[in-house]
Amino acid sequence: MSSRIVILGGGTGGTLTANRLRKALRESEASITVVDADDHHVYQPGLLFVPFGLAQPEDIVRPRARQLHRGIDYHQSAVDHVDLETDQVVLSDGAILDYDVLVVASGSRLVPEDTEGLTGPGWMENVFTFYDLPGASALAEKLDGFDHGRLVVNVVDLPIKCPVAPLEFCFLADWYFHERGVRDLVTITYVTPLDGAFTTETASQTLGGMLAERGIEVVTEFNTGEVDGPAGRLVSYDERVVDFDLAVVVPAHSGSEFVAASAGLGDSLDFVITDEHTLQSKAKPNVFAIGDAANLPISKAGSVTHFEGETLVGNIQRFLHGEELDGSYDGHANCFIETGFGKALLIDFNYDNEAVGGHFPSRVGAPLLKESRLNHLGKLMFQWFYWHVLLPGRDVPGLSADMPTAGKDLPAREAS
Repeated sequence: MSSRIVILGGGTGGTLTANRLRKALRESEASITVVDADDHHVYQPGLLFVPFGLAQPEDIVRPRARQLHRGIDYHQSAVDHVDLETDQVVLSDGAILDYDVLVVASGSRLVPEDTEGLTGPGWMENVFTFYDLPGASALAEKLDGFDHGRLVVNVVDLPIKCPVAPLEFCFLADWYFHERGVRDLVTITYVTPLDGAFTTETASQTLGGMLAERGIEVVTEFNTGEVDGPAGRLVSYDERVVDFDLAVVVPAHSGSEFVAASAGLGDSLDFVITDEHTLQSKAKPNVFAIGDAANLPISKAGSVTHFEGETLVGNIQRFLHGEELDGSYDGHANCFIETGFGKALLIDFNYDNEAVGGHFPSRVGAPLLKESRLNHLGKLMFQWFYWHVLLPGRDVPGLSADMPTAGKDLPAREAS
């Protein structure tokens, strides 16, 4: 009897999972259905470039259904809830999908309404976000006419998608205003709830030093309680204030609303409670999660989803065959960090090892924790890689899900 696999979400995780499963399982073995509320697949790393005129909105959006291999059904509808007891997905259009295996790949959503004042007066006037396409597009127009004043980049809370993107925005803003000859007239401040520039110590020191070199102020341990657009003020819960003329805010994130409506599926932030090594949900054995939808202790980034895909697809096959699951996923994360002026930084880390220097993916490769033109080109090339390799679920020779240790400056006891 053919197994029924339902995948909730047609973004990075859902698309690559569906395509990998379709290659691994014959149609007589399994039907695969992908569900999403719309047919607009956004290349989210491209959102960073839109405000600076380095990418156009139409160039980073493609139809979701066209990214799926033949033999995969696409159902366009929002999800109302998942009934874990009956193994059914109830959709907002009234349809009910029965499943033998469910994959939650619904990503994370912005919840700007959770921060007092953020979407009030000033929103899309002097307060913006670049974390969605309308915000990035509106910010491009605003930046074009901004030639003096206080620019503040604020992360409200964690976790967020692509934790390095707000830092990249600061670096690109520094470059952008230099190119326009007005950098001396613009102050740039990075405001974060963290105690440093980034989540891991070594990377935080490196990135913090780079911000200082560029004259970008960093305000740490700032937990934003209110955004006052008309007065141009960020106010923390402990009543500290950061003034701005233009605020670029990364709103708080949560999981999908249907996760909250599905008893037992998610945590307090509506992310799916997931085993960090097998990607199996802790709610029920036939439910799995991938990418930003999972509550894993690692960055919510496209590279993480890519590396998770290999383990996830293998474990779905093992589950269908009644075999023990593979618990080898190590939290591998990899990210290019655009630093402006045609250069970028590369970091590579996992659950147990923070970002260190060296090279990736081996002793010969792109430099780690060091600005280079090669890393910048890698950042630009990733868009082609995303559409033509990552989403189709193709394997990359020499690049596995496990974090490579060769070429890294790891402590001797960890290197191999």
